[in-house]
Amino acid sequence: MFIKLITFALASALTLANAQLSSPIAGAGTGAGIHSPNSPFKPLPERADVLPWPILTDVKTKNIKGNIVPVFNAQQMALNQRMQRVQGFMMPLDPGEKQTHFLLSAVPLNCGFCTPGGPESMIEIRTKTGVKYSMEPVVVEGNFQVLVNDPFGVYYKIVDAQPVK
Repeated sequence: MFIKLITFALASALTLANAQLSSPIAGAGTGAGIHSPNSPFKPLPERADVLPWPILTDVKTKNIKGNIVPVFNAQQMALNQRMQRVQGFMMPLDPGEKQTHFLLSAVPLNCGFCTPGGPESMIEIRTKTGVKYSMEPVVVEGNFQVLVNDPFGVYYKIVDAQPVK
């Protein structure tokens, strides 16, 4: 349900603006996202064993027949269909303590109805077993996919993910 809500919000913004996503808060909902200084959550800690978000968020876009599509660079495309470890903030898509399908974001969610950044700052995660919901950063590892033409507007996905300590 949540992914449908995000998809609807993103599609509406794209249709209305016919350009980059927009938000009444400067910088929110586009790009890598902004970690609010008022957030009760600390920014992601530095870890050498995870894929850095700046690599993922450095995506260009182009307008093709009224649709905004990602243009991935060679470094991003080299990640496709390879095991990757990522760290981020969990955005559940279903209710429950254990999540098997969720979004992982570079910055924490400040509002239940707002996206913290653009699609380049989120990864769709599908796990083999449930991952306990946490408002603190989580790390998962799995088969990373770069999505060139996802119907929901998602740029990245990890399947068969497993939690990592």
